[in-house]
Amino acid sequence: MIRIIVLLVLGYFAYRLARRRLRGKMISGRVNHREAGRIDDVMIKDPQCGAYFPRRDGVSLKSAGGGPLFCSPECREKYLAAHSESGD
Repeated sequence: MIRIIVLLVLGYFAYRLARRRLRGKMISGRVNHREAGRIDDVMIKDPQCGAYFPRRDGVSLKSAGGGPLFCSPECREKYLAAHSESGD
């Protein structure tokens, strides 16, 4: 009787493992409902702190959107302060 229960439990785990592997192959081409390999946005480096961030999240130097992009308003302010003191 115990042998049958052990075989049933092992069979259940084998079924779950096989199901998980098959399911992984079916959805492996998509990530977050998007196609794998498709570039969503370009990562750029903040000139002040050196952090990388998506271009779409960048804070521009000027209100018109020109100049370098920063990861946050704080980094933009530090950059402006450092470059206004040095005369750039």
